[in-house]
Amino acid sequence: MGEEPAPDLSGVTDFAALFGRAPAVFSDAPGRVNLIGEHTDYNGGLVLPTAIPQRTRVAIAPRGDGTVRAWSANLPGQAPEEYALGREAAGRGWLDYVQGVTFVLRRAGLPLQGFDVRLESDVPLGAGLSSSAALEIALLRGLRTALSLPLDDREMALLGQAAENDFVGARVGIMDQMASSLADESVALLLDARSLETERIPIPPAVEVGVIASGIRHDNARGGYGARRAECEEAARRLQVPLLRDVQERGPTSWESLPPPLDRRVRHVVTENDRVRRAVDALRSSALEELGELLSASHRSLRDDFDVSLPELDLLVEIAGREPAIRGARLTGGGFGGSVVLVGERGETRTAARRITRGYREKTGRAAEVLLPLA
Repeated sequence: MGEEPAPDLSGVTDFAALFGRAPAVFSDAPGRVNLIGEHTDYNGGLVLPTAIPQRTRVAIAPRGDGTVRAWSANLPGQAPEEYALGREAAGRGWLDYVQGVTFVLRRAGLPLQGFDVRLESDVPLGAGLSSSAALEIALLRGLRTALSLPLDDREMALLGQAAENDFVGARVGIMDQMASSLADESVALLLDARSLETERIPIPPAVEVGVIASGIRHDNARGGYGARRAECEEAARRLQVPLLRDVQERGPTSWESLPPPLDRRVRHVVTENDRVRRAVDALRSSALEELGELLSASHRSLRDDFDVSLPELDLLVEIAGREPAIRGARLTGGGFGGSVVLVGERGETRTAARRITRGYREKTGRAAEVLLPLA
């Protein structure tokens, strides 16, 4: 006998239609945009992200067995994916992030049982806005409630990072998960990635944050991100420090003897940590001009010293520099694609961002998208 045809799920969107019962728990978590402090978190440094309105939402119903069934509204028409707890196996695309979460929960010895989960997200994929962290934290929040797991928000962030590092294979720092777990849209979250200390810095009313997606996806699990992290680790080894954060007090002579490009990698990390501190001061004093200058300097450092920019990202930043309402811009996220973040005048940033995307399309033929401010 031949295999039965797959069910037609093209019109199925609700949990009950998918799994035959109602969900027990709803939860969500935001994506994030990093204002400044790039490639510093895995070096033990400082970062300054904020949450964005776009979120990942999950609905969960525990099961009485060890099976996990998961369905994504972002891939309509497909049947739920399924696996058994304890038999997580990487290589199944988006499901790896779900598997990664159950893998690290089991490894931590937390009580776990099977569950059905429906996911839906409007955090853009590959835009450098932490869609993966939003999924991990939304799922962990839901499982914490559904299964009464003894986890606080920081522990969930660490588990989310471990899922990506140890199961998915993306060697991300802790910023994304901490921002998704602890930040909101009204504040920038100053995070010391070494101590995990945080401070909420209010975003002044005069400052408006913008985000433009370049149309070029990036992927932290592959490519240059891992290479840059390896270079930083090699530089730290040669300088005989645990993390490049520890170079901060030594002065430039400590890294100028390193061979290129390691010397430039260290210079970026050290100067970027300083820019984060100064950006916090600028936010506290509502100094929009200074904040913008720091973002622009960060982009130059990411382009010239860390080599993670692309011509398209450079072009978006260049066009943004011609807009009177925009005070500064830089790539955000790991680089090699993704988005740029802007700071501009309240009420003027979206109009300016739309002009930037038009100029970008005229030059490249690519369609960029204004993700923030929302229309």
